[in-house]
Amino acid sequence: MSIHAAVIETPGRSFMDSYVESLALVERLHRLLLDVIKDEFERVGLLEINAVQALLLFNVGDNEVTAGELKSRGYYQGSNVSYNLKKLVELGYMHHQRCEIDRRSVRVRLTPKGRGIRDLVASLFVRHADNIESRNLLAGTSLEVINDALKRLERYWTDQIRYIY
Repeated sequence: MSIHAAVIETPGRSFMDSYVESLALVERLHRLLLDVIKDEFERVGLLEINAVQALLLFNVGDNEVTAGELKSRGYYQGSNVSYNLKKLVELGYMHHQRCEIDRRSVRVRLTPKGRGIRDLVASLFVRHADNIESRNLLAGTSLEVINDALKRLERYWTDQIRYIY
């Protein structure tokens, strides 16, 4: 059963119904974000990397991080980070170097080509933010309020994971 099937449209829905709807929205929004990036790349004729890889480049930005830090810092949400890193290095979007202190650790950073992708995604997000603001799509709702609520939910889920172990 999917999350979507559990949501029932009824007046005066319970907190559980609203919570399940929120879960479905978070999942759909992430997928839609990837589709939006994919569509932008198709529009400009950039087909050699996918939206997940582009979002990774955007999130890394000007930082130099270890492969392990990509997930812990929230730069990468997927499970196949090594595959995507390998592809990005092969295609010239990222530079990788073994750490001098711990040879098992690899540090990665964007190449100029990778920074170009980061800038393309950033300009897409700027256009969207300007458009959302000018159309007043979130009238009466502050993004800060939404973000604060999502951060509280993130902390709750993180605590649940820590509690298990």
